Amino acid sequence: MKKVRLEIVGLSYSQTQSGAYALVLGESTGTRRLPIIIGGFEAQAIAIELEKMSPSRPLTHDLFKAFAETFDVKVSEVLIYNLVEGIFYAKLLCNDGSRDVEIDARTSDAIALAVRFNCPIFTYEFILKSAGIVLDDDAAAAITGETEQPVPKEHAQEVKSTSSSQEVYKEKSTEELKNMLQTALDDEQYEMASKIRDELNQRKKS
Repeated sequence: MKKVRLEIVGLSYSQTQSGAYALVLGESTGTRRLPIIIGGFEAQAIAIELEKMSPSRPLTHDLFKAFAETFDVKVSEVLIYNLVEGIFYAKLLCNDGSRDVEIDARTSDAIALAVRFNCPIFTYEFILKSAGIVLDDDAAAAITGETEQPVPKEHAQEVKSTSSSQEVYKEKSTEELKNMLQTALDDEQYEMASKIRDELNQRKKS
C-alpha cells in the first residue's frame, strides 16, 4: 500500500470543550490535511516538544525516550495505519540494532514520540481519502469532545485562535509573560505555559 508522509501543520485548542485539542497533520507534498482530535495531556506533550520548552521534570514521553535510548532502541517511523469506526490506529516502527519491531500505540502518543525522536510520520492513501480535507495552512479544525477521531468535514473551516485567558496575557508586558512562563514550567502547568508561549511568539512576529 502506498504511504504518504505527513507533517505537523498545527495544534489548536477548544474554547468550548475543555480538554479537547485538534492535531492537524498535512501531507508533505500536497494540500490535504488530516485533523485528529486528541486529549489535553497528549496535546501538551506535543506542544512542549515543538516549542522546545524544558519541563522541570520529565514527562511520560520524555521518560519513554530516555528509556529507549538507554537500551539503544530507536523509533525510526510512526505509521497511522488504519481508521476503523472513526478511530485512528498507529504503530511505532522500532529498531534495536539487530531487529525491527512494530509496537501498537495511540495516535496521539505516537506523534508525541515522533517529535521527540525526530522521525517521519506516515499514513496510507486510503486514510487520507477517507478522513482528509483540503485546509488552509492557518486554519484549524473544530473541536469536539471525542478523542483521537477525525474532525467532521462540515466543521473543518471553523477557526478559533484566542481564548479569554489569552486576552489576559495580551495585557501583560513581555517581561511579565517571560516570568509567568518560567513559573508555569516550574509548576508543571504546561497548558498555561503553551498559551503564554503562543502570545510571546505572536509578539515576535508583529
